[in-house]
Amino acid sequence: MKIAVLPGDGIGPEIINQAVKVIDKFGLSQSIEYGAIGGAGYEESKDPLPETTLNLALASDAVLLGSVGDWKYDKLPRELRPERGLLRIRQGLNLFANLRPAVMFPELVHASSLKAEVVSNLDIMIVRELTGDIYFGEPRGIQTKENGEREGINTMRYSESEIDRIAEIAFQAAQKRSKKLCSVDKANVLETTELWREIVTHKSEKYPDVTLTHMYVDNAAMQLVRDPKQFDVIVTGNIFGDILSDQASMLTGSIGMLPSASLDQNNKGMYEPSHGSAPDIAGQDVANPIATILSLAMMFKYTFAEEKKSQAIENAVRQVLKDGLRTKDIFSEGTKMIGCNEMGDAIIERLDI
Repeated sequence: MKIAVLPGDGIGPEIINQAVKVIDKFGLSQSIEYGAIGGAGYEESKDPLPETTLNLALASDAVLLGSVGDWKYDKLPRELRPERGLLRIRQGLNLFANLRPAVMFPELVHASSLKAEVVSNLDIMIVRELTGDIYFGEPRGIQTKENGEREGINTMRYSESEIDRIAEIAFQAAQKRSKKLCSVDKANVLETTELWREIVTHKSEKYPDVTLTHMYVDNAAMQLVRDPKQFDVIVTGNIFGDILSDQASMLTGSIGMLPSASLDQNNKGMYEPSHGSAPDIAGQDVANPIATILSLAMMFKYTFAEEKKSQAIENAVRQVLKDGLRTKDIFSEGTKMIGCNEMGDAIIERLDI
């Protein structure tokens, strides 16, 4: 196996270092090759996605990504900002299916901002379409009208085939879980998502064992807080999925706990934590590396079909939490606060290979 490791910006290098420890523990250090992306890519070659990095990712079996972004790049032209590198690599690798699980570990029930009875035993999978929608639609930009007033333009658009293929992924995921799928849209207002609902409904005929429901995105946001356990698998578009998955992350106590997988049609994937680069805490050894390490577990599961390695990582994380070890974001009275590096070491110590 060949793994492209892209540490990125902010806390990215710190959390990636902890995941690399796990790779080393499995004796796979020779599988790794590093590349620059985001602000690091700009510093290297004035491009947030250097050609060498894209070529490395294309030649690899999987990509492990830290995070991108830093405030110091905010004044750059938009096409040179770190976030553009992230969008371009998703598009370049055709990673159209983003899987974001939100799982409540029993030891962290009281870290959630919601009542324990609302979030205990929570286990949701959000399937987000990743290469279409308003983030990629054309036309886009900022233009000046005839009267001299500026206006911003972004275009929400989806083709039938784009909707069909993400629906396929979602129905298959639902079949492996509780056979419940909720499709989230805004079909009462947006023609794009009216088509979305039509295509997903048609796809459901192929999966009669899966119960399909539909929900408007504003209601879904409310229901995620009111009664999140009504959901099992949620499928939605790029922008709605971006927002809802971050909201779901806080149900579990911290976005620092949530991994993600972005897959192409052959299960080649890019694996990254759901959180951002957090430049305000970079270099302070306080970041939570668990989301990144759990993303590595997803890599072994989905791309390499190494279920034992995936399960070993998840078990080690669960044991660390049972032992009361916490990074700052999930710390509570009666537990022990440790840093990013120490958390990585603790997980390694409990890794049964």
